[in-house]
Amino acid sequence: MLEQKLQQKLLQRLSPQQIQLIKMLEIPIMELEQRIKKELEENPALEEGAEEEEIVNLADDDDNDYDNDEEDNPSDDDLFNNQEKEEVNSSKDDDFSYEDYISEEDQDETPYYLLQANNNSKDNDEREFIFSSQESFIDNLNHQLGFLDLDKKQRTIAEYIIGNIDEKGYLQRDIEQISDDLAFNLNINAEPKEIEAILKKIQTLDPPGIGARNITECFLIQLNRKPQSNAVKNAIKIVEKAFEELMKKHFDKIQRKLNIDKEELKAAISEIQSLSINPGNTYSDTYETAINQVIPDFLVEIEDGEIKVFLNSKYSPELRVSKSFQEMLNSLEAQAKINKKAKNDKEAIQFARQKVDAAHWFIDAIKQRQNTLLTTMQAIVNLQKDFFTEGDKSLLKPMILKDVADLTGFDISTISRVASNKYVSTPYGVFSLKSFFSESMTTDSDEEISTYKIKERIQHLIANEDKSNPLTDEELAELLKKEGLNVARRTIAKYREQLSIPVARLRKEL
Repeated sequence: MLEQKLQQKLLQRLSPQQIQLIKMLEIPIMELEQRIKKELEENPALEEGAEEEEIVNLADDDDNDYDNDEEDNPSDDDLFNNQEKEEVNSSKDDDFSYEDYISEEDQDETPYYLLQANNNSKDNDEREFIFSSQESFIDNLNHQLGFLDLDKKQRTIAEYIIGNIDEKGYLQRDIEQISDDLAFNLNINAEPKEIEAILKKIQTLDPPGIGARNITECFLIQLNRKPQSNAVKNAIKIVEKAFEELMKKHFDKIQRKLNIDKEELKAAISEIQSLSINPGNTYSDTYETAINQVIPDFLVEIEDGEIKVFLNSKYSPELRVSKSFQEMLNSLEAQAKINKKAKNDKEAIQFARQKVDAAHWFIDAIKQRQNTLLTTMQAIVNLQKDFFTEGDKSLLKPMILKDVADLTGFDISTISRVASNKYVSTPYGVFSLKSFFSESMTTDSDEEISTYKIKERIQHLIANEDKSNPLTDEELAELLKKEGLNVARRTIAKYREQLSIPVARLRKEL
């Protein structure tokens, strides 16, 4: 049975402004710069620059200092003040100015140095990024086609094949599919055998291995272009007949299958290891493989043994509400009080007031973001003071998000957002904020150590292991247990994967 009733609930909902503020905490400095530029374009009430009151106060301070200096140290020019005032007054009555004495030809010949201005401070870190211009990977292959003996039809087919080669250098479509594409798109009838023959010619181009359809074919193309020594011939046999065993590093099976001894196998594997898995990467586009430069959000400096933390404000300009826009709003509101029936004025006032309120909110949000980031970074520096003083990663203490949250008074989710995609520049290099967080583990002597030290110890053990018989995860756990570190095998595997270290079988060498 349906019935109507009233029900009262208390719900917590985030306003759109709060959601925007949360998102602003997560973004790094370069994305914040884009966010500010977008807001400046969309909101006419927002503009770059310090607040008017700050500028006025700075100017007043300079004037006061100048006046005080004059009172304390009167100059000889004060004796002629009256005479100068009379000359200034008389000059105002003249009908001629300095520009009247300069001809138009003289004005046109303004020295070049007077047309330039350098407004950069010495503290600004000005860097020029020079991008070289070079031929693209696909254009280079098409250019090499000119050295092949191809007719017009074959050249068109070759260009279509090259267009289907990815940035790694592999052909991504089957021969039959290319044949269908040529028939439907270019009205060219080409048999798969004809396309295969053209593909073989493309595979003779540089870099070696280009146009392969899989890694086996890529290796064979490169090996066949090398001088055919015994090691190269054995390498070709391994790729053709025992490639699966090679990937699993079952060297004994390869020796039995190809009837070769250990030294021959070692020489052949050395030839295979010299090959390129992705031949296209040897010829990369300048703009596609541009260097990802890390811009730090924080700057940590040490002055007289004191650690100082700064925000990187180079990409975050000061913002203010436009004075002219505010005056226009005040004028519209004053006119609206006189003429209350003007509908257009009310809409204009509502629009202008929304823009001014949005500008105030955005400025406050930027300031709140800066305060939150600076407070969080200061807490991290206080907790990891030994590292920031010495620069030794082994001095990193166990630290989790809750430790920083307790010190700052912020929520754990806020600390997580601040640490996300943020970097800090220190005298010892640039580090990710997340690299300072690690869990703790208790040793047999009841000492708490960071998991970073355990990872460092695992790296050391693997680096010094016998490569012909590498250490398994169980053996690593036993070695760490002897050192007083009770680490489970699964934890060893997790840390090893985080360090991008393969399993023992794949680390095996002859």
